[in-house]
Parts: sequence; structure tokens; C-alpha cells
Amino acid sequence: MDPIIQQIAAELNKQPDHVENVVRLLDEGNTIPFIARYRKELHGAMDDTSLRTLEERLRYLRGLAERKEAVKSAIEEQGKLTAELSAAIDTAATLAEVEDLYRPYKQKRRTRATIAREKGLAPLAETLMAPGAPDPITEAAKYVDAEKGVETAEDALAGASDIVAETVSDDAALRGKLRELLMKNGFLHSQAATEEDSVYRLYYDFTQSLSKLQGHQILAINRGEKEEKLKVSVGLDRELALRTVRRSVVIPGSAAMDFLRAAAEDAYDRLIFPSLEREARAALTDSANEGAIGQFALNLKPLLMQPPVKGKVTMGLDPGYRMGCKVAVVDGTGKVLDTAVVYPTHGERQKKEAIAVLSRLIKKHGVEHIAIGNGTASRETEQMAVELIHQVNETGSHVSYMIVSEAGASVYSASPLAAEEFPEYDVNLRSAVSIARRLQDPLAELVKIDPKAIGVGQYQHDMPPKRLDEALGGVVEDCVNAVGVDVNTASPSLLQHVAGLTATTAKNVVAYREANGPFTSRKQILKVPKLGPKAFEQCAGFLRVPESKSVLDNTAVHPESYAAAEKLLALTGHTLADVAA
Repeated sequence: MDPIIQQIAAELNKQPDHVENVVRLLDEGNTIPFIARYRKELHGAMDDTSLRTLEERLRYLRGLAERKEAVKSAIEEQGKLTAELSAAIDTAATLAEVEDLYRPYKQKRRTRATIAREKGLAPLAETLMAPGAPDPITEAAKYVDAEKGVETAEDALAGASDIVAETVSDDAALRGKLRELLMKNGFLHSQAATEEDSVYRLYYDFTQSLSKLQGHQILAINRGEKEEKLKVSVGLDRELALRTVRRSVVIPGSAAMDFLRAAAEDAYDRLIFPSLEREARAALTDSANEGAIGQFALNLKPLLMQPPVKGKVTMGLDPGYRMGCKVAVVDGTGKVLDTAVVYPTHGERQKKEAIAVLSRLIKKHGVEHIAIGNGTASRETEQMAVELIHQVNETGSHVSYMIVSEAGASVYSASPLAAEEFPEYDVNLRSAVSIARRLQDPLAELVKIDPKAIGVGQYQHDMPPKRLDEALGGVVEDCVNAVGVDVNTASPSLLQHVAGLTATTAKNVVAYREANGPFTSRKQILKVPKLGPKAFEQCAGFLRVPESKSVLDNTAVHPESYAAAEKLLALTGHTLADVAA
């Protein structure tokens, strides 16, 4: 069995054959939602989250394996790949370990050690590092050569010291020990970059051990540093670290002991610690990013999975002060019926006028629900809505209201998608439509908005865009496929998140529907341009066709299992007609 599969199984505490099956399914081009729902028997019923974790780990370990082969190949081309080095690279658990092993063989820029080697001082460095080394000054005098720029024995020793320092710095085992020491005993310190007050005042004189730093602290400090409000450094007890460095190179009792000790200290101060400091900051940031992205995903899911209030005429109110409260009335399918702008916060007279306008719209269109955005002036608008509902309900209506999140509504209303959907409406009125639809079907409306704009976490603009998009996109995909999509009413924005579909095929589905009328069976989906058998296999179970003669076309049963479903019904003494009833 592939060692990568065995490693993932051990790390995730899964059965190796289940992991092997998932890897095979992924390599065959199957999507996570499809694997999670329709291939449960092959992976022990892992959920979407577990499968995505497995996929991420698989991607990392395969990338690690590829890098190992590339490094071994590069070293072999230099004729320096030994069996011992090859084994060390093969057993490296992280990319950092692989890069440490590769460091001595990398093509370096012209360093101080490189210049010293060009002057012929490498043999001197090797001699002084070896057991039983002679007196450094006496030995260095042999390498004085004015033509090579080595004027004195001290010059020769300085060059040899540079070579020793680089050799020590390139020691993979030493770097590993120091990296572990830094993460265990190191600390981060931040201080004010300027005297002016700012939101980062909490970190103007802040010190915390690296092992105890919280993700939100790291992200806040990083942002403060980026905005030039903070100066940040990583520290470690120098003497503690130097003891480890000296043990790797200094030979007790050697005549060159003082020379080696000085070279070791130079290696640590000039080459090793600055590099480890950068690595530590990067590792802390990566860890904080992953934690934040995980929290964003956690917050996004319940927002998308809010229960819909479908089939009801709904009024959307986008509150505001100066620009007024934008109003949109939509029918049970989300089609816009009416719009208006009222000014309930401009005074008592304007408030009464607003109530009168909204009352007429409610009676005219039979509004049953009011959705109020939770942004600016939301409280005042809610108070007006309470008065409004009290009045209209006295006349026999049954209107209720709900506060809904308007996060991202302004982003959507100014987007090309909104302009394409509502070219005849002002940007502000589009927000009111979005708010009304969010109450009717939160998932269908929120998928139109970039997940980062929905406001489910802090520091989202500091995250690696690709990683954040992958994680939040995965949540959206999982939610859409968990609910299922009506192929005859869904927008391209919603359809593109269905397993197996892309933005292009989603548009093709809608175009086919508009040209040929509603789909009447799942099989008909195969007629959509650029939607082949593999894409159909992935998407079919998540697309519902209410207009189909077969009741199974409007269920989560996959077409490949229709025969089994009918057989199961027969065994229980039922038919498809009973299911439809």
C-alpha cells in the first residue's frame, strides 16, 4: 500500500482501505459531495469535512514527495547524493526538513564564504574543524597570498571563519534542534513604531512566548506591523541557543577551540537566527491563518443553512438615514413586484408617511413577511415596522417581520451579477431585493456574494486569498449539495456550486432551460451543452426535477440507484406511486 495512504490513515485515525478508496475516487475526478453521499460504503461514511481534511493532507504529502524527488535529483546531478543523505530526505516529515537537507547543495548567491573559497581557504577551514587541529595562526600563515587578496594570517582566518560559519548554518540536524528550541523557549515582542495612539495600543509593549500566542494576537500584530504601527521581533535566550551551536562544531581541547567558538557564534548571529526568526513568524502566521479560516467556515455554514421561508410575498427593507429606507416587494419566487424609498428617520411626519406607503404596498401585493436589514438605522426601522404591522393586522392582515443579516448586500448590489439581474433598478434598491430574498431562501441568495464579504470573521482580508477561497468555497458547495437544487428555478450562481458543474455548465443549464422549457427528467440534463456523462454522474443526485413523471427525479436518490430503490419498494409492498402520494 502507498506509504502516503498509510500515513494519512494513521494521522486521521481511519482505516487504510477506506483512505485508499477515497484517494482513488478523488484521482478519478469525483467531487467531495458526490463521494460523501453516494460512495459511503467505500469510505466508512466519512462526512464532507473529514473528506476535505483528507484531500488537503493528500495534496500536501504528494507535494512533499515531489519536492523530495526534485531535491534528490538536483543533488545527484552534482554527484553528491549518498545513500545516507537519500534516506534522510526520504524520511523527512516536512518541507522545512527537506529544505534544511538541501541547503548545503543549493546554488547560493555570492556569499562571504563563497569569496573565501575562491581565495583557496576551504582547506584551512577543514583543517581547523578537524580533530587535532594545529594552532590557527600558524596554520593560517601558510595561506597568505597577496595575489588572492589574503594579505595576512588574520585575513586567512577571517575567510576560514566565514566558511565554518556557513557550514554550521547548513547543518540540517542543528537547524532542526534550534527550530525546536525556538518554538519551545522563544518569545515574540511587539512595541509601538510611533508615539501616536491607535487600535494596536494593546500591543505597544507586548511580550508572549511563541508556544502560548493566540491566533487572533498573531493576526492583529501582523496587521499592526503591516500598517507601520508596530515593530515586531522574535527573541530567544542567546546563550541557551549558543550552547547547542557550539556542541555541533567546537572540539574540546582543540588548539582551534577559540576560533571555532567565535565562528559558531557568528553563524548563529548572522546566518541561523535571522533565518529561524523568519521561519517562526511564517509558521505562526500559517497556523493563525488556518485557525481563522476554520472559524470563518464554521460561522458561514449556519448562515447559509438558515431555514427558508419560501413561497411567501415578502417585503425587504434596507434601512438608512440620509439616503432613506429602501423598499422592495418580491413574490413567492423572488420576482420583484414593487419598489419604493421612505424616510422614517427624518421626523415624525416622514415616519407616518413611510407607514402609509408601506401599508399600501402590503395591501396591494398581499405581503406576509417583512425582512429588515440589520445595518445602519435598523433599530429605528424595526420600531416603525412594529407600528406598521400593528396597524395592518388590525385590518385583517397577518404580517410578521424578521431581522436578517445584510452583510455583503451592498457588495452584491454593486456587482456585475446584480446589474445583469436588475439592470432597471438603482444600486440601493437592489440591496432591498437581496434582503427580501435572504428571508425567502438564504442559501440561494448568499451564494451570489463572495463568501469573504458576508462578514463571518475578522482579518479575512489578511488571509491567503487562494486558501480562504478554497475553504469557504468548500463550505458553500457542501451546503448547496446537502440541500439540493431545483434545476428548473435555480440561478447560475446557485447551480455553479452543485457538484460536477462549473460556471460555464451552470449558465448552459439555464440557457437550455430558457430555450427548451423546464426540464422534465434528470436524463434530459445530459442534453445540456458541455455537460458530459462524468459531470452528470456527479451532479444528477443533487439536482431536483419536480416536473418529472418519475418521483425519484425529485429526490436525493441517484439515477444509478433507481433500480435498487424500486426493488426495495417492492420488497416492502409499495410502489413509486406511494412515494409520490
